[in-house]
Amino acid sequence: MSENVWILGIHMTPFGKHADKDVIDLASEAALAAMRDANVTMKDIQILGYGNLTGGTQGQSLQKNIGQTGIPVFNVSNACATGATALRTGVMAIKAGEADYALAVGVEKLAGAGLLTGNTAAEVPENWTPKGRQGAIMPLDGRIGTVGMPGLFAQIGLAYNNSDPRADFELFARIAEKSHSHSTLNPNAAYQSAMSLEQIMNDPMISYPHTRSMCSANCDGAAAAVLVSETKLRTLPLEQQRRAVKISASIIATDPWTDGNQELADVNTVTRNASRDAYEQAGIGPEDLDLVELHDCFAAAELVHYDNLGLCAPGNAIDFFNTGATWRTGKMPVNVSGGLQSKGHPIAATGIANVWEVATHLRGEAGPRQIEGAKVGLAHVIGLGSTAGVHILEKSGL
Repeated sequence: MSENVWILGIHMTPFGKHADKDVIDLASEAALAAMRDANVTMKDIQILGYGNLTGGTQGQSLQKNIGQTGIPVFNVSNACATGATALRTGVMAIKAGEADYALAVGVEKLAGAGLLTGNTAAEVPENWTPKGRQGAIMPLDGRIGTVGMPGLFAQIGLAYNNSDPRADFELFARIAEKSHSHSTLNPNAAYQSAMSLEQIMNDPMISYPHTRSMCSANCDGAAAAVLVSETKLRTLPLEQQRRAVKISASIIATDPWTDGNQELADVNTVTRNASRDAYEQAGIGPEDLDLVELHDCFAAAELVHYDNLGLCAPGNAIDFFNTGATWRTGKMPVNVSGGLQSKGHPIAATGIANVWEVATHLRGEAGPRQIEGAKVGLAHVIGLGSTAGVHILEKSGL
């Protein structure tokens, strides 16, 4: 039987604008703090998974700041699931018996990049000349659907509205209202102010049905985690064992082939498959969860992922939300951190930051936003391309 894997130390920097720090500064801050939390040093770490989407392969540069020990470095780039994939790299190494300690880091510098960088439609010449395999057909962006994230998730929201007219502008604004309310209790969130329903609906329109405050906030930030094998964990002091958080499931999935249209990206199937596999691996069901951090890059994404993660019966996401279940005082708190719309979304950091939020509650260390009695939680991210990461975490029973 392969090793169980535990989170021994974890850290998230405050998200926001860090004009005086570069990517390596932020990554170093998170990595060193996670190691302090785990009471280990780089001499103990046997593998490093470094996640960054916009800055290239800099895991080796990070080592130069925190300790060059000659260990293998895996530079990871996997869209918005980059951080979760870096974490998965460490999990696999420990389960394979190649390491007792692993370090996973996710970091991004995106302050001032706008809603999502790199999504401007390319100019296409009037006379199209096919070239190569990728350029064999004319780009369809703006002609058939869009690859721009605000437009894409606007279409997803409108498609849901087409199947259930109750998924209207006000409903999406109410979902954002919840996220902004939760953020007021999170000192690491990029934005920590509550917003009224009226403020959200009257904010500048980005792509209907999403106003600016219903969209994820690109910013700077980093998160890091130290993972440990169960065999090694049991040799450590009892207090460290008590604070450790078990990774009961670690799943990275990609899109299977589906017979769908080519106009609208399928953000649902990959999350459904990843969550199904995660519940099976952990030996639990969604009803056993005490809190969830899901990938709410836009308000419509949160709504569809209620269903995709099995938090409600299929097609019942609106009724589920209307019960108040997803508020921090409800039966299934979702995005107690404030989510990507308030906490912020430094892309590669998000996958580990979502894990940090859940782990902090399971440790009983979340302060005024603490979900009392939390024992099991789920962290989810999705990166279009498409991939999804789902990690299920459990509180130590000691």
